[in-house]
Amino acid sequence: MKIIMLGAPGAGKGTQAKMIADKYGIPHISTGDIFRANIKNGTELGKKAKEYMDQGLLVPDELTCDLVVDRIAQPDAAKGYVLDGFPRTIPQAEALTAALKARGESVDYAIDVDVPDENIVNRMGGRRACLACGATYHVSFNPPKKEGICDVCGKELVLRDDDKPETVQKRLDVYHAQTQPLIDYYTKAGVLRSVDGTQDIDKVFGDITGILG
Repeated sequence: MKIIMLGAPGAGKGTQAKMIADKYGIPHISTGDIFRANIKNGTELGKKAKEYMDQGLLVPDELTCDLVVDRIAQPDAAKGYVLDGFPRTIPQAEALTAALKARGESVDYAIDVDVPDENIVNRMGGRRACLACGATYHVSFNPPKKEGICDVCGKELVLRDDDKPETVQKRLDVYHAQTQPLIDYYTKAGVLRSVDGTQDIDKVFGDITGILG
């Protein structure tokens, strides 16, 4: 079962990807994790990726795809996997399709966790983080016991720059420009399935498992 997770930043696709991986016993593969693992292990691909990252540049599509294909070739991915954060663009999707085709494989499902921009801005704008211990909260969905104070270590909670409405909107604009076309790409491929991401986490997961069977 080869699954790609699609959805805007803050749509909750990472959470769903982890739950899918746990339920079906397949690895949850995020590009960030792959980069970190290859850099830590000093692989050739990792060294190449680090050169770009150290300069603050995006890792080129071809190299990113090579890293992903290398990862899905590992024994633990033999039964399938959930890709989270890749592909992000049409060239990446085309590279992945070609790489899988060379292995006699193809994507089974592209799951789009659909959440309107307005909901995402509100959702992420309500996040609060403790910079001291890393704990995260949400003013509506998961508030701390004492307003503005971390339950774990008692330090002050902050609204991270990443979660400020203007930053979130910019990230959404980039998503719509770059990643939204993937919805059309995987619709044409006949593998796109969309779920309503505004529901609670368990309901979204129920809808996804209803699709996956």
